[in-house]
Amino acid sequence: MRRFYFDKNDMHGDMIRISGNDVNHIKNVLRMNIGERVVANDKEVNDYYCVIEDMDSTQVLLRVESYRKCAAELKTKLYLFQALPKQDKMELIVQKSVELGVHEIIPMATSRCVVKLDDKRQEKRLLRWQSIAESAAKQSARGIIPRVNNIMKFNDAIAYAKSLEYSIIPYEHAKGMDESRQCMDEAAKCSSVGIFIGPEGGFEESEIEHAFMQGIKPVSLGDRILRTETAGMCVLSILMFKLS
Repeated sequence: MRRFYFDKNDMHGDMIRISGNDVNHIKNVLRMNIGERVVANDKEVNDYYCVIEDMDSTQVLLRVESYRKCAAELKTKLYLFQALPKQDKMELIVQKSVELGVHEIIPMATSRCVVKLDDKRQEKRLLRWQSIAESAAKQSARGIIPRVNNIMKFNDAIAYAKSLEYSIIPYEHAKGMDESRQCMDEAAKCSSVGIFIGPEGGFEESEIEHAFMQGIKPVSLGDRILRTETAGMCVLSILMFKLS
């Protein structure tokens, strides 16, 4: 069934109101009719199985038939701290990380980042990335829409990760795979995990040292050097497999 998201304020009793761009999508793109069934999600993991009761140019009214907790969410909240990549790679990273189960994406400005965004461009990019996150959440039947946070400086991102139970950072000089497997196993037992991914040129040594001093665990992803848009997906895939 088609999936749509709504705000809790738009639910009254067993009726849910869908508004905004989804109205046009339901009416004119999907050409759905009264009596058809959809899934409405409250962005808080709850799926409501509904039938279309009524619609006009401004809203679609759904009547709830049943509901249950969405089974698509991982038991561990995964936070991707992604250094800003060049070109439009961030769009791909947002889309695929949402599909893989990320809870929140935190773009980072690190020393070797080539991309520099002023306030106006940053706001525009964040809106675009959040829109991609919502589309990916719909496609992958997520129980939430993962948040794309504001762009943070590296040290601010490290401080933000202090609230998480565990954090890792892929590093080409990390010890062998046995230690890395142990770190992944430990991460999978935690309630929240941060994943730090550097830009195309990697992290500065001073950034790596600062991360280590703050308790962030180095992990190896093998003998190959992965691109920035690949490394995060690799870690998320490993953790998704362990948490599923």
